[in-house]
Amino acid sequence: MKPVYYFALCAVFLFACSGEKEQQPAESKTDTATAEDTSFYAPLPAGIYPQDNPWSQEKEDLGKLLFFDPRLSGDNSISCASCHHPDKGWGDGLPRAIGFGGKELGRHSPTVINSGYFEVQMWDGRAPSLEAQAKGPIQAAVEMNQKVDELIGELNAIPEYQEMFSKVFGESGITLDNIAAAIATFERSVVSKNSTYDQYMQGDKNAMSPAAVNGMQLFFGKAKCSICHNGPALTDSGFHNIGLKQHGPLTEDLGRFNISKDDFDKGAFKTPGLRSVSQTAPYMHDGSEATLKDVVNFYNRGGDVAENRTSLITPLELSEQEVLKLVEFLKALDGETLNATIPKLPAMVETEKAKAKTKAKTKTKTKAKTKTSKKKT
Repeated sequence: MKPVYYFALCAVFLFACSGEKEQQPAESKTDTATAEDTSFYAPLPAGIYPQDNPWSQEKEDLGKLLFFDPRLSGDNSISCASCHHPDKGWGDGLPRAIGFGGKELGRHSPTVINSGYFEVQMWDGRAPSLEAQAKGPIQAAVEMNQKVDELIGELNAIPEYQEMFSKVFGESGITLDNIAAAIATFERSVVSKNSTYDQYMQGDKNAMSPAAVNGMQLFFGKAKCSICHNGPALTDSGFHNIGLKQHGPLTEDLGRFNISKDDFDKGAFKTPGLRSVSQTAPYMHDGSEATLKDVVNFYNRGGDVAENRTSLITPLELSEQEVLKLVEFLKALDGETLNATIPKLPAMVETEKAKAKTKAKTKTKTKAKTKTSKKKT
């Protein structure tokens, strides 16, 4: 039977903390974890798909095609995979995403990995589900800049898509909701599991190196990582201001505050999951930390900006060796290789109208590239 995974994406700062409106929690079992203690371990479960978007292999296959298809963007140049590529940890490997027309955006592209286990999606949590998240970038002018009616027209000009949508969704056919449902179904298949950490906690005491075991004890103890990075996906799905300086083209990014309008949330971003975290550099919501060691050092010094920072972020007083051991444990969170072949996309039937639209989009794409090149020079 097909395993199912519940998604509530896009992800915040690596190692952010939770429960900020409450007092810091008292010492728990994880604060004094030992190599033999497994009480804090939670394996990644088989989840459930939403009742209004059940799984089928045909739907997942359709979603995969759409995920890699640049025709979902206004000039046919950007696909979901442009910012969430399997060869780059299901991100883009850049500090901040590149949007429509080659413009640098304000935030780092979060990984798709295990996003189905998150309660909300995007760094500020504005999307309550993967289905909602999938619609956002397609229509956003600064991201994929696609008009819905044009997209539906283009996909309807592709016989293979017509057939697949009809088989999966019946008479409703090609709609934005169905496009999003298929993409979300594919994204739910991107799951990191069976890491050396899992193997160790399930009884193979040779799976992790001694340094990684020591790092695990730090993670669940002195370094306080597990206050926020807990549960099967190692995230609390909460929002926290951890004291980062502003980086990138934005002069200010208020994060969760833009959604909640609560002053407490100014500068707060979603806690990312940590499984396969070594594959998803750079880190933080703005991509400002290049390596895992940089991230640990950031937390070790207690962050950089005091304004509105959670009281849970304080200097950790880790030694250099402890920093390195913690990094080794983070690497042990890498799951099995997530293989994903790039699919061959279905061809469009070239009607005269379709040819004219393709020509116009190609012209727009060329102008955008020329504009970007001039900026670089």
